Amino acid sequence: MYLYEGRGLLLLTLLAALQIATEGRGTPPLCRPGFTEDMYVAEVPESADKGQALFNVKFVNCGQGGLVQFECSNPSDFHIEADGVVYALRPLTVSTLRAVPLVIVARDETNQQQWQTQVRLTPPIGQSQQVQDIPAPPALSQGLQEIWFPSRQTDSSSVGQLKRMKRDWVIPPINVPENSRGEFPQDLVRIRSDNDKNRSLRYSVTGPGADQPPTGIFIIHPISGELSVMKPLDREHISNFHLRAHAVDLNGNQVESPIDIVINVIDMNDNRPEFIHQIWNGTIPEGSKPGTFVMTVTSVDKDDPKTANGMLRYKIVSQNPESPTSNMFTINNKTGGIITVAAGLDREKVPQYTLIIQATDMEGNPMYGLSNTATAVIKVTDINDNPPEFTAETFFGEVPENRVNVIVANLTVTDKDQPNTPAWNTVYKITGGDPTGRFSVPTDPTTNEGLVTVVKPIDYEISRTYVLTVVAVNEVSLARGIHSPRQSTATVSIRVIDVNESPNFDPNPKLIKLEEGMQPESALTTFTAQDPDRFMQQTIRYTRLSDPANWLRIDPNTGHITTIAVLDRESPYVKDNMYSATFLASDSGIPPASGTGTLQIFLLDINDNAPHVYPQETEMCEKPEPNGFNITALDGDLSPNAGPFAFELANRPSDVQRNWTITRLSGDFAQLSLKIGFLESGIYEIPIIITDSGNLPMSNTSYLRVKVCQCDHNGDCTDQQHIVAAGLGTGAIIAILLCIIILLILVLLFVVWMKRRDKERQAKQLLIDPEDDVRDNILKYDEEGGGEEDQDYDLSQLQQPDTIEPDAIKPVGIRRMDERPLHPEPQYPIRSAAPHPGDIGDFINEGLKAADNDPTAPPYDSLLVFDYEGSGSTAGSLSSLNSSSSGGDQDYDYLNDWGPRFRKLADMYGGSDD
Repeated sequence: MYLYEGRGLLLLTLLAALQIATEGRGTPPLCRPGFTEDMYVAEVPESADKGQALFNVKFVNCGQGGLVQFECSNPSDFHIEADGVVYALRPLTVSTLRAVPLVIVARDETNQQQWQTQVRLTPPIGQSQQVQDIPAPPALSQGLQEIWFPSRQTDSSSVGQLKRMKRDWVIPPINVPENSRGEFPQDLVRIRSDNDKNRSLRYSVTGPGADQPPTGIFIIHPISGELSVMKPLDREHISNFHLRAHAVDLNGNQVESPIDIVINVIDMNDNRPEFIHQIWNGTIPEGSKPGTFVMTVTSVDKDDPKTANGMLRYKIVSQNPESPTSNMFTINNKTGGIITVAAGLDREKVPQYTLIIQATDMEGNPMYGLSNTATAVIKVTDINDNPPEFTAETFFGEVPENRVNVIVANLTVTDKDQPNTPAWNTVYKITGGDPTGRFSVPTDPTTNEGLVTVVKPIDYEISRTYVLTVVAVNEVSLARGIHSPRQSTATVSIRVIDVNESPNFDPNPKLIKLEEGMQPESALTTFTAQDPDRFMQQTIRYTRLSDPANWLRIDPNTGHITTIAVLDRESPYVKDNMYSATFLASDSGIPPASGTGTLQIFLLDINDNAPHVYPQETEMCEKPEPNGFNITALDGDLSPNAGPFAFELANRPSDVQRNWTITRLSGDFAQLSLKIGFLESGIYEIPIIITDSGNLPMSNTSYLRVKVCQCDHNGDCTDQQHIVAAGLGTGAIIAILLCIIILLILVLLFVVWMKRRDKERQAKQLLIDPEDDVRDNILKYDEEGGGEEDQDYDLSQLQQPDTIEPDAIKPVGIRRMDERPLHPEPQYPIRSAAPHPGDIGDFINEGLKAADNDPTAPPYDSLLVFDYEGSGSTAGSLSSLNSSSSGGDQDYDYLNDWGPRFRKLADMYGGSDD
């Protein structure tokens, strides 16, 4: 036999093995309360009278002595007494009650445990009326408990009306202890059938643990019917198995109905208790009374909680610190609830307790039970049992007058409660010395100090010192029974420092009412300031700080204000008839102080503005429909110096009253109408005389600009652009003229610059050094053809005629048709035979001057002959350009039909010699 951990486990294992052994030997098992049978068969007569005893059932209570009450499933027909005898409550016909078995329940009133059995009612056979137990099958010699398949026939040895029947489908469970380390396979029971006496049978089991997962735990010998377990069982994994036993013949035919076998795994104490948390945290306020609940710790045990293996008990193993006593807390050994058992919890002395909690199974038996421990941390929370106390009885501070939001003094306190909690945070209250509320004492959230702060200006001339009484309390009230000590009140002495204060204008602003139009050097008022420093001898001087219209002047010593310009209500600096000016008053203190005052002048209106027409421009059609439009007048003055207005047309020019008429519609409006039916397009300025309604009326001739235009069928102008162009203003015309002048100046400058550049280019060409002359090798890249041969120029063609041979001179009398007429030749300049290359420019200019003075030169553009080529010119003749016919025979009149450009050619070649 395996010795389990713990003597409790060993004892239970021995008991379970002893039970199995005694049941296997056929000896009576241990007594268990309950009915002797799970199913009774009772023979009752067909009819029964009221109160007749019908049958009885047997109940075994194993000597427990508890009061057992019986109940049946049909209480309206049957009644069962405490001894198990069942009576009829009314006349019965039993055949009507045989279909449903009668269920009888026994209940122990002490522990509320109950048992159940069934009774099947059958017709009577004999005269006996008692319920008998079903006989047990004979024991076998193998020493195992035998389980027989229930017989299908009644026992013939029974005598009387009630007889016993084997229980059908109800087999006592088989108990197997877990964690067994015996030899395997281990035999449990033998399954038997009455039919195995006369023929061979084969036994088998099915279900989880046999042929279903987990398979291979239980097997049965097919011939002997011995049921065995193959391995140790674990109740925490599977607490019971439900198998079904079968018996068949060699042909596989079912011989017996299958029976259910329940195998219960008996629990062993093989699991220690496990706490849900290894560290438990709880809190309790300081000063709590004994019996105050703190928290509950919980442990679990995987063993069967219905047995001692899973029944836990708790206890406190240790407490740290052991102050003020070692037993400040206790624990409920069944529930794990922790409560206080002693007074004296003080967070300021012991802020935290650490308890070691032990949980033991076997109902706390230290000899057989298994144990485990956990830690319980209990924090003592703070309550307001310590009032704040000032570190000094009197605090001192000073502040300059008229300063606000200034910290005067810092008040410090001590508080033994937990910092940064409502029981530690201090609130300061001023209870005396500040009737006008000029000070406050907010709390610094970091240091918990009281900051005495000035919240309203302090005047040195009124009070030079302040003595405040301040009380310190916490955000929450003190705990019951705790009172504020004298140290929670302090005195604050504050000295006020005198400073130079600014002069004050009174009143500020100052309002006066005047009529507009007041002339310069007129006295308005006196605007003075007072110095609040009564204990300082100082003088005040006045200056003008802001005067937008520059209308006023102030005397620097007296503050007397006079005008320096005319006051005009219509000035843009006047808003809503109000003009404002600011003045500065400065004292002679060190450093000097100054104050400002505002003078507001309400200007009353006078009739100083003439009205004018509005709108100043309008437009209408040449044939207007309707032929009139409304106008009004604007006046800068206010009523009654403005409207109603009087409207009339001026006498000049005369066509105004001839073409137009004006009609007054109301006090402010009039209608201007056209007398004639048609008015030519253009811009007309109509003079209108408008007179206001002032006490001294003012008139003004205002010109209304009327644009008359051609209109379409909708009445819209169609020549609007022409009228707009014709009506350009003077400014637009001046701007256009300036643009034209600037453009002409730019063109002139450009022409002058171009001429100067040409002269500079010519001068540079004449000053070229002979050695740098490139005329013998002139290249022109914009001509087609040519090449190196074209570069071979014969400069002899530029020589004078006297340098050519005499025989090459043209005979007299021979002249080309395109030559100029024969007249006295002008004296052209004669060039030397070998001229210097630098005199070409002068030569050309002299030739040009001579050609201009030649009376024979044609008055049109033509080729000018600067020198005679001679008859022997190597350049050949240009006569090939002439027509093949003679010039006299050619008719050039057709050139006149080709346009003005060809008329010159017609005159040159088609005209007479004249």
